[in-house]
Amino acid sequence: MTVIIAIGANVLIAIAKTVGAFMTGSASMIAEAAHSWADSGNGVFLLIAEKKSVKPADKSHPLGYGKESYVWSMIAAFGVFMAGSIVSIYTGVKEWNAVQTDTDYTIGFVILAVAFVLEGISLMQAYRESKQHGDALNMSAFGYVVDTSNPTLRGVFFEDSAAVIGLVIAAAAMGMHAYTGQPFWDALGSIVVGILLGAVAIFLISRNREFLVGHKVSDRMHCYVLGELLEHPDIDSVSYLHLEWVGPKKIFMVAAVDIIGNQEEKDIALKFEGIENQFRNNPIFQEAILTLSVPNAETLTLPDTNANGAQSIG
Repeated sequence: MTVIIAIGANVLIAIAKTVGAFMTGSASMIAEAAHSWADSGNGVFLLIAEKKSVKPADKSHPLGYGKESYVWSMIAAFGVFMAGSIVSIYTGVKEWNAVQTDTDYTIGFVILAVAFVLEGISLMQAYRESKQHGDALNMSAFGYVVDTSNPTLRGVFFEDSAAVIGLVIAAAAMGMHAYTGQPFWDALGSIVVGILLGAVAIFLISRNREFLVGHKVSDRMHCYVLGELLEHPDIDSVSYLHLEWVGPKKIFMVAAVDIIGNQEEKDIALKFEGIENQFRNNPIFQEAILTLSVPNAETLTLPDTNANGAQSIG
């Protein structure tokens, strides 16, 4: 729902900004129009990311298709950089030495105001979703959206945040141009918007890259899973625990454990299968694999603090 709202808002805003750009000739408005059209296209990529990432695991992808989400989200981030940042900076540089002319930005300011309201609605939807998850973990909405394994939520949140800030910059640049009569203010606004979009794009690309190459879970989640293993009645100790995000809110777990008592190999295999299935039944786990600890291996212990709320993490 968050992505769909963002796409709808961006298409309406892009149309309005394009009309305003033609009517005013403002470099900042041209940059904002390019930004909104880029965001509209990126929203489609984010929607594709959500759809493809939920495909069930099969023989060719035993850990599922969760990382598809990071691939398409990275493509969307490149779109912000290419279509938004570069066009905005190029337009600003091109218009830097434009001839001074009389300007009437009334229609431009009206469009920016309407766009601010629509972008704000989309941003608030992403903020509410982030705050809901963050509150469950005693985290801020911003902290959650930075750390979350959900790239579509992060993409919408940061793109909408950049859009709102960009609108303020564009309005200020157009206002200074109208007040001073110096067109370089408008060009400067376009360049600053481009730099802002580039910074957001680089951040989103970096985060998606981290999850694509294998991103470890938080210490809170690590403690939660270790605690679940140690509290299991059939497990005596844990000597190794690997937890990795393989998709939005999907974890791949490998653990080396020691089973209580001396049991035959077939009994241990059955115990392992039962414990693995318990974790697989938890929707946050894509796959869980157990193996026996080597003799005299150093065991893992929980820190003093207790981790809760694992269902909301990610």
